[in-house]
Amino acid sequence: MRVSEKILTDNFAARHHPFEGCFNFRDIGGYTGLDGRKVRWHRYFRAGRQDRMTQVDLDLVAEFGIKTQIDLRREDEIQDQGRGPLENLGSDYAWHPVIPNDGPERLSNMVGDTGISGARYLGYLKFNTAPWRGIFDVMANADQHPILIHCTAGKDRTGVTTALLLSILGVDRHTIENDYTLTNRDCERQVNFIEQGDGLPEGMSRESMLQIAGVPNDAIVVFLDGLEREYGSALNYLVSIGVDEVQQQAIREALLEPT
Repeated sequence: MRVSEKILTDNFAARHHPFEGCFNFRDIGGYTGLDGRKVRWHRYFRAGRQDRMTQVDLDLVAEFGIKTQIDLRREDEIQDQGRGPLENLGSDYAWHPVIPNDGPERLSNMVGDTGISGARYLGYLKFNTAPWRGIFDVMANADQHPILIHCTAGKDRTGVTTALLLSILGVDRHTIENDYTLTNRDCERQVNFIEQGDGLPEGMSRESMLQIAGVPNDAIVVFLDGLEREYGSALNYLVSIGVDEVQQQAIREALLEPT
């Protein structure tokens, strides 16, 4: 195993929680942020859907004391999957769908039907900005932490949101990109779960399912490059939609260890 591969593997192992029925569940703690301050552990979790959690999973996630569940899914996804179990464990539920129900079709019209890409991620920002402001409102309120933020797979909408947050926290670009690609390290486990349960969708091969469950390594690169090109930086984009420096500083105080 190459040194860089070992670093990513160790990083994944340190922050990944291998639930039986929930995938891509990770902590962003420990990264180095602004002024050398570390991101707090056990304050911000990112994940996929939780409605398939087992009782073992529920017992474990209850120990995290999650105060707020930020749900990025569309209304039709929630109708299909439900909200999940966290409200029954005492979490507040905050719904901030960053793309509308017809968003997938509109995104394909914007950038082409080429699958997940950085251009598609940039398209997320072209819809209503209110959900984005709502997400960062929650993040700025330390009393609402620990937070779990998720979509269906916990990789695209969740990945974009986490990249924006890590930018606020002053985490370096290379680390943000690596955190995004850690998703690919839980794909095989997820596909195994699907195969052993309902089975793969008709006409879908295991290889295709693995690709769908993962992310292209360059998508977050293209997304962050696009923010720099269009707005000057991720932080400037956030200011442009109303997430100002005061709010960004509140997020830093909530999620970075003290000096």
